[in-house]
Amino acid sequence: MQNESQNIEYKESWRDEYLKWICGFANAKGGRIFIGIDDDGNVVGVENAKRLMEDIPNKTRDVLGIVADTNMHTKNDKVYLEIIVEPCSVPVSYHGQYHYRSGSTKQELKGVALQEFILKKMGKQWDDVLHETATIDCIDEHAIRYFLRKGIDNGRITDESVNDTTENVLDSLGLISSSGKVKNAAILLFGRRPQKYFTGVQFKIGRFGVDESDLMFQDVVEGNILQMADEVIRVLKAKYLISPIHYEGMQRKEPLEIPEDAFREIIYNAIVHKQYSGAPIQMRVYADHIELWNEGLLPDGYTIETLLGKHSSRPRNHNIAEVFYRAGFIESWGRGIKKICGGFVSAGLSAPVFKEDCGGVLVTIPRGVADNTTQNEAKPNINDGINDGINDGINDGIKLSEKESITLSLLKSNPTMTAKQLTGILSVQLRQAERIMDSLKQKNFITRIGSRKTGYWQVNDNKTKI
Repeated sequence: MQNESQNIEYKESWRDEYLKWICGFANAKGGRIFIGIDDDGNVVGVENAKRLMEDIPNKTRDVLGIVADTNMHTKNDKVYLEIIVEPCSVPVSYHGQYHYRSGSTKQELKGVALQEFILKKMGKQWDDVLHETATIDCIDEHAIRYFLRKGIDNGRITDESVNDTTENVLDSLGLISSSGKVKNAAILLFGRRPQKYFTGVQFKIGRFGVDESDLMFQDVVEGNILQMADEVIRVLKAKYLISPIHYEGMQRKEPLEIPEDAFREIIYNAIVHKQYSGAPIQMRVYADHIELWNEGLLPDGYTIETLLGKHSSRPRNHNIAEVFYRAGFIESWGRGIKKICGGFVSAGLSAPVFKEDCGGVLVTIPRGVADNTTQNEAKPNINDGINDGINDGINDGIKLSEKESITLSLLKSNPTMTAKQLTGILSVQLRQAERIMDSLKQKNFITRIGSRKTGYWQVNDNKTKI
C-alpha cells in the first residue's frame, strides 16, 4: 500500500464524521479514502462491508450533494473499501462547514480563507468583486489623473487618454459595471478613503531596536494603494533610512542607502499581491536590515524557489496588477524577484531573502548603511561621501566622527529629528545623542532655526572654496 499523502487517507473503520474528509477531498484536488487499513498501510479489514457499500454513497449524496464511487477489495482474506472522490467545481459543505484537504491534513475553512476559496471556485478574485454600496462618487479624480500621467510617461497609455473622464478610465480598465457599481479594485486603487470600505488598506512602518518588542517610533500610511508607494518612500527617506551625501564634481548627490528602484519593486510587489481582506502590510526597520511582510499565500504549486527561478506571473489581484502594469510600476512577465535581487547585488549588497511566514510572504532586506557600531563594512562610504564635500570650504580641515556623519545625513533628510529619535538609530544613550548634535552645531555644520520644541535643524552645506 502507498503511504498516506495529499490524495490518500487510511481509516481502520468507518465513522459518519469521515464525510468531512470526503468533503475536504472534493473541495481540493480529489483523492481516495481507504476503510479497513491502518496508518501504516496494513489491511486490518472492515466489518459490515456490504452495508457500508450502500450507506457511504447514500450519505455522501444526501449530506454533501456529490457522488463518490465506493469499491470493495480483498487482501489476505480481509475486506477493505476504497472511496474515490473527484474534485468538485463548486464549493461542497458538510452541515454548513467547508473542509479542505491540504497536504496530509484536513482543515476547516473559515473567515478570509473561506471567502477566497469560494471566490476561486466561482472563477473570481477578490479584487474583481463589485462592491455592494460603493459607486463612482467614491473615486478620487486626482488619483485617476496620477495614473494617466504615469502611464503616459512610461509609454503604456496613449497621449490621447490624458483627458479621459473618470468613468471612461474605469470602464476601460473593467472596474465599473453598467449600473455604476465599482469593483473592490477600483476602491483600492483610486478611492478617496479606501479605509472606509476595507480595514486592511494600510502600510505600517516601525523603527525597532534589538527586536520586535522594542518599538521606538512608527508611522501608518493610508490612502489609495496606487500612490501608496510614493508616500512610503517619502516617509522612509524622512525618518527611517539614510541618504549619504557625496559630490560628483560640484554636483551634490544623495542616493538612498539601498537601491531605490529595486526597493520600490519590493514595495510594489507587496501592495499588488496583498490579501486585502487580511492584515495591513507591515515594515520593520532595524539597524542593519528591514523586514517587509504582507499577508497572502503563494499561488497553488508555487514555492519561494519558484519565484526565484523562471516562472509565469500569477497575481493574486489581477485587476490591481493590470493597473500597476499600465502605470509603468511593474512588469507582467514574472521577472520582479529577479530584478530585485539583481538590483541589490549590482549595488554591492546581499540579495533580499524571501520566505513564507505566518500566512504571508516575508522579505528581509539588507541595509546599505548600518545604524549601529557593529556594522563597520559599509560606514566608511558615509564618512567619505559627507566629508568629501562638507569639509571643503568653510569647514575645511574639520573631520567628523562616524556617528556625526550619520547624524548629519539624517538631519538633512529629516530636519526635525530629535536627539531621542537619534538614540534608536545610533544605538546610543540620550546624552550621547545630544553631545553629537552639540558637536555638529559647534563645528558649524548645523544651525538651530526656531525654538527647541517647534524649530528645526538647518544643514550648512555651502561648500564653495575661497
